[in-house]
Amino acid sequence: MFTDRIGRLGKALGACTLALALLTSCGADSSGDAAEATTITEAASRSDQMNLEFTLPGTLAAGFQELRAGVRGRFGMAIMPVGGKERMLTFGDWTTGPAWSTMKVPLVIAAQRRNPSTSTYAMTAAITSSDNAAADTLWQGLGSPQEAAKAVEAVLREGGDSTTAVPATRSRAEHSAFGQAEWSLTEQARFASRLPCLPESETVLELMAEIVPNHRWGLGAFRGAEFKGGWGPDASGDYLVRQFGIIDGPTGKIAIAFAAQPDSGAFSDGMNVLDKMATLVSEHLDELTGGKCPS
Repeated sequence: MFTDRIGRLGKALGACTLALALLTSCGADSSGDAAEATTITEAASRSDQMNLEFTLPGTLAAGFQELRAGVRGRFGMAIMPVGGKERMLTFGDWTTGPAWSTMKVPLVIAAQRRNPSTSTYAMTAAITSSDNAAADTLWQGLGSPQEAAKAVEAVLREGGDSTTAVPATRSRAEHSAFGQAEWSLTEQARFASRLPCLPESETVLELMAEIVPNHRWGLGAFRGAEFKGGWGPDASGDYLVRQFGIIDGPTGKIAIAFAAQPDSGAFSDGMNVLDKMATLVSEHLDELTGGKCPS
């Protein structure tokens, strides 16, 4: 066992050397400038995207590699301190797909801004129990489909997402237009990192902390988490399960986005992967940088 751990450590250090041309460092910056420092976790997350391996025992990166080896399917996570100004960590091979009900978060903000007297019931149901009819009511209250799409998109832009387009019309008749927006994991994590800093976001954040019990998987395991899940089948019936939100870390608030598309296509399998990723993050919170909104 000891020999194996030494071998894994050597492998990690070898990968670190290989990545030096691309990364600032594999430890603390020698200049002492925290803003320029690259931790082992940061380096590993980037190298994961280049098919390099960091398996330093006991790290989040090593845990993610072990998780990936035991799961059949595609999945990923993106992590960033609240405030939106620090580096983002990304892991895994799933990068983008339909937003599903996670897009109800900017939808609620847009609806509340358009009409301060928007139904409290509709906002509550859309977030806490992911009620689709309630969300459709909010969408329709934003005006024409084109106006609604622009209003939700404007909230995304304010939250730092400069690329996600919200469609005005349904690409699949049985699903909402906004839920079929292509929302990448990185842009979703970026939006989450700025969500608490947006004007009039208090209501939706309070609702994200009150998710119904049967939807409290994944990030729901964290005390005080503010989060929203989304899930749905592709044209073949295979499920994508995703979730994003904000949790408390030792040094501040942390924005996280998860997604899983299991080979089985089963919703339950996707949900289980998100549970495993949440557990992994909980075991390595001390590796993650937290943040807060600029004062």
